Amino acid sequence: ARHEGHVVSARELKEFLQPLFTQNSRNLVLFLQDRLSIDDFTYFSESYGNKNPFQNQINKLFVNLLQEILQSSPSSLVLPAVDCKATKYLLSVLQESGDWKLTNTTNLNVSQLEVNASSPNLLVVQLQPLASGLKEISTLEAIAENDKIIGRVTMDLQERGIHFSVIYTAVRPSRISKRTDVMTELRRQLMAAEEEDSLSYPPLNVTTGNSTCILFYASNFSLKANGSVLIDLTNATFVTQNVDISASECSDSNTTLSLKYTKPVNGISSLEIRFLMTNKFYEGSARRWSTLDSVEIVQDGEKFAKFNVSAISAPAEYSFHCQLVGTSNLYPARLVPSNDEAKNWDVFISELQIQGFNIVNNQFSYASDCTGFFTPAIWMGLVTSIILLWILTYGIHMIMQLTTNNRFDDPKGPALSVPQTE
Repeated sequence: ARHEGHVVSARELKEFLQPLFTQNSRNLVLFLQDRLSIDDFTYFSESYGNKNPFQNQINKLFVNLLQEILQSSPSSLVLPAVDCKATKYLLSVLQESGDWKLTNTTNLNVSQLEVNASSPNLLVVQLQPLASGLKEISTLEAIAENDKIIGRVTMDLQERGIHFSVIYTAVRPSRISKRTDVMTELRRQLMAAEEEDSLSYPPLNVTTGNSTCILFYASNFSLKANGSVLIDLTNATFVTQNVDISASECSDSNTTLSLKYTKPVNGISSLEIRFLMTNKFYEGSARRWSTLDSVEIVQDGEKFAKFNVSAISAPAEYSFHCQLVGTSNLYPARLVPSNDEAKNWDVFISELQIQGFNIVNNQFSYASDCTGFFTPAIWMGLVTSIILLWILTYGIHMIMQLTTNNRFDDPKGPALSVPQTE
């Protein structure tokens, strides 16, 4: 039992999971999502008028238990949670805690997986990322789809008579509490902690000699092949850095960031992603600009996909930053397929920051953001102000056209007669 609002540290989490390492059946299934919070189980439930996305047995039992706790509580409460730093390195902790046979999969048909009951097995299922910055209905649908995935995997294992334990968690929290009864100081601490956590791992750097020539960072770096196979490369790229960057090239005018992964998921033996950047002088602006021209994906050394890039450029002395970059039409910076093979891939990059030229002190320079100065909110404000200003001008003009009579009635004299011609 933990008191309200207790945050479980990495050491405490390891103690809680100790029974998993000592039981006879040491089969563990880790469902890993990009974002998740306890609030998601209540906010996206029937209590808020939504269609409950949690339908599989495991999540349904947890939701029912959570609702009973909330209903039986005499007042509002803050439930305990796990420190996001602890969950971020959970996979490493599990691997260090036993001689597991590790299997990473996004191919959700586990019936063909070889599970040796005599040895411990760790099955890591990468769930699809939730929509970021989009409508909540997209997040609800993504959670419902992940819930179906969890139910499908656990049902397959049960039908095969395999005893297992399940962990459902995420790399980082999906929301920060904004309740009015929480102290302002605590809210500031939570928001500061979230900002610190988002920068908890350093950017990927490519060096030539003693100097850094490329810096690359993203809070979420994921691909989807053929609309079904999700490949989350965030952990391998930035945390464990299980990526080969030796093929990257740097020069004053052209830079190529090459990321090579070995067996990122079942069915793909090798995957290479290239970011091609150029540094040119433009006479119109009388300065040099760095531009991300294209992104290339090479699967198994044969299948080649190329994407043209729109709206990713910055002054040569700056880095480039964008909140959302990918193949979706809703993203401010798009990757547009330029060949047929590219149409089989979907790319999701959150909080992208990249710099391939003029890096000083191994740090990002000032970031040029993809969001333009005239955002929709600014345009709405300008249009509204212009309309109100036009109404005011028209009103003043009408008032200035008013004239007064130059002759008036004398109550003691005869009635004043004004000819119609006047």
